[in-house]
Amino acid sequence: MQSRQPESESKNQAALESDLAQDDFVSIQFYATATYACSYLPNLQARSQVATPTNLINTERYSKLVQSGFRRSGVFVYRPYCDQCQACIPVRTAVADFVPNRSQRRALKQHSNLVAQQVPLEFSAEHFKLYQGYQNQRHAGGGMDQDDHDQYAQFLLQSRVETRMVEFRDPDHILRMVSIIDVLQDGLSSVYTFYDSSDPKTAYGTYNVLWQITQTLALNLPYLYLGYWIEASRKMSYKTQFKPIQALIKSVWTEI
Repeated sequence: MQSRQPESESKNQAALESDLAQDDFVSIQFYATATYACSYLPNLQARSQVATPTNLINTERYSKLVQSGFRRSGVFVYRPYCDQCQACIPVRTAVADFVPNRSQRRALKQHSNLVAQQVPLEFSAEHFKLYQGYQNQRHAGGGMDQDDHDQYAQFLLQSRVETRMVEFRDPDHILRMVSIIDVLQDGLSSVYTFYDSSDPKTAYGTYNVLWQITQTLALNLPYLYLGYWIEASRKMSYKTQFKPIQALIKSVWTEI
């Protein structure tokens, strides 16, 4: 059963549905899931609001949904919809005003020899091996370290919007990183990045966000969407380092 929304959230939902309804050929519906264990904060229950049907959510409609705080996992389009918690905050970087700090400039220099190449959004045994190593190194025990081929494909290789998969290889042609990015009407959306995390001295994650910022600028788009930020989660703290950072707070994008 769907619980009653706060008034501000209801107004935002009504505006979103009205905007989408202007297309006479589409009827997007919104549903709340049952509760499940939160993946980010211990001992909490979470819920999601889901936009359906997925076959009607193209790039234009998904862009509007992202502007309202939605994300996707495969073809599943959702946003946090928890009853007692609002810790998950959508964030984006205004790329035109971004200036890298010292550590970010160091990451750019350190990995300047990587060669980026767009590849088809399809299964690769080489990619999957890198993904498994990343999950075991960075997220052991979180569940995703047990993903099989099908779960990996459903998570990263299914998309109904404009999506790019980019490989990053070193001068010896060794695969070091893979990034999946959605192209929106007002920016790029960072879907997921996995990389060789066997050497703690590397800064592939930082380098990748910096690379995405340059790509957003090259496309003359204003924002790089970085997903959800949770203040209490150490794994998400890096997102606020790409300033100026904007957060969707009470339905308004506000610089924090």
